[in-house]
Amino acid sequence: MPDKIIYSLICVLLFVSSAVWAEDNTEQRFRQARSAQIKPTQIKKLFLDPSIDVREALARNRKLKPADLFQLASDPSEAVRIAVATNLSTDNKTFLLLAHDDNPSVKSVVARFEYVPPGVLAVLANDGSADIRLEVAKNMNTLPGTLKILLHDPDPDVQAVAAQALQRFKN
Repeated sequence: MPDKIIYSLICVLLFVSSAVWAEDNTEQRFRQARSAQIKPTQIKKLFLDPSIDVREALARNRKLKPADLFQLASDPSEAVRIAVATNLSTDNKTFLLLAHDDNPSVKSVVARFEYVPPGVLAVLANDGSADIRLEVAKNMNTLPGTLKILLHDPDPDVQAVAAQALQRFKN
């Protein structure tokens, strides 16, 4: 009987120590993903990290190249794609990919982001969701031509906000 107890204790100890190691390893990968000195080989490994938090931290890293952010813009996690949308290193090609995302939350973040290119806002002005079009009308980067299109939107709230936004160009 004492052998079984000792064996059980050893198994529990191994399980707990492996769980602690895995948590430390996740924290280490998280710090690595946020690092300004991250290396391309590390980036490639972290693309496939099982932790959403690690991939999200990677997507927020402003040292990533546009091609890396483009790849992360197709991540299965909404949080990762939103992090890409708010990264100041994200380029026009990646914003256009995110503007066609199936998830309305991702598109909403793109439509509201203050640094999104005006051409991407023009694409989102044709979105099927009135909420997305409303966010486009509210965005300070939306050009007058796009706002004029939104004046004829089927949603009266979008029309009203677009008309109000056009006033800032007249002043």
